[in-house]
Amino acid sequence: MPKGKIQKVKAPDIDLKDRLVAINRVTKVTKGGRDFSFAALVVVGDENGVVGFGLGKAKEVTSAIAKGVEDAKKHLVRVPVFQGTLPHEQTGYYSGAKVLVKPAGPGTGVIAGGAMRAVLESVGVKNVLAKSQGSTNPHSVVKATLDALLSMRDPLTIAQARGVTLDKVFNG
Repeated sequence: MPKGKIQKVKAPDIDLKDRLVAINRVTKVTKGGRDFSFAALVVVGDENGVVGFGLGKAKEVTSAIAKGVEDAKKHLVRVPVFQGTLPHEQTGYYSGAKVLVKPAGPGTGVIAGGAMRAVLESVGVKNVLAKSQGSTNPHSVVKATLDALLSMRDPLTIAQARGVTLDKVFNG
């Protein structure tokens, strides 16, 4: 579980952009034939430190995506983003997925794959190095990425807790 303080956010007061991470076609075999439905994993964020993810299930793809967006808006959290990158290196875990996220210098861009990229771009991180290890299941990777991001601590909060200046946190 995340060590940092989880800060829930209300959706109506912010402009959110959604990104589709994965669509899964589910088949149920019945006496009358096959019954198809869809499950959509969606990540939403304001690209300024707020992110959430949701899962929507429906008979049609568009309905599944819409349900996923609504679910994601109910589970928004705030993540510390410092000067377009992350405050420090962090590892996140969920089930069989393990992710590593590291801050990067200006001009690096988002070096991450698939599901991690969607989460990091939705948060608003511009420069980051990320590696997904273990499971490639998009659901697990998204949850592991959020675990890593929610475990982050803001430099300003650390400086206040230690009773030192922000400059001293970075320069030791």
